[in-house]
Amino acid sequence: MSGVKVRVPRKLVAEMNVVPYIDVMLVLLVIFMATAPMMTQGINVDLPDSNSEPLDTTKSEPVIISVTADGSYYIDVGSDGESQKSATLETVKGHVLRIHKHKPSTLFLVEGDSNVPYARVVSLMGALQEAGITQLGLVTEPQGRNE
Repeated sequence: MSGVKVRVPRKLVAEMNVVPYIDVMLVLLVIFMATAPMMTQGINVDLPDSNSEPLDTTKSEPVIISVTADGSYYIDVGSDGESQKSATLETVKGHVLRIHKHKPSTLFLVEGDSNVPYARVVSLMGALQEAGITQLGLVTEPQGRNE
């Protein structure tokens, strides 16, 4: 019996090899970092400069209404698949009334392009006030950002 080898069972290793999981996680991180800037949508508005302090928008998401250089109105309508939608002043007023009815404390922000006639922004703000909006603000760029 001296020629017969007896196998001794090896102890099981109860460790998990996480290196492949780390590799997959890093690849996903790179993919998300590369695609995140492409996911932001919006209307290109050349905002005027101002020395005003930024608002605290952490409590609730504000509704942003934009007036582009050609005088078109855009409102962030969110849930219907489009993030921005061209609209007439009456359509904007209808959306605002509906939003204000469901969430009365919603902050509404107006983005007016610096090249748009001032009357377009004023007519939008007047329509918002007619709709009963009291929480209204103007969006500007910090001083020196557009230089």
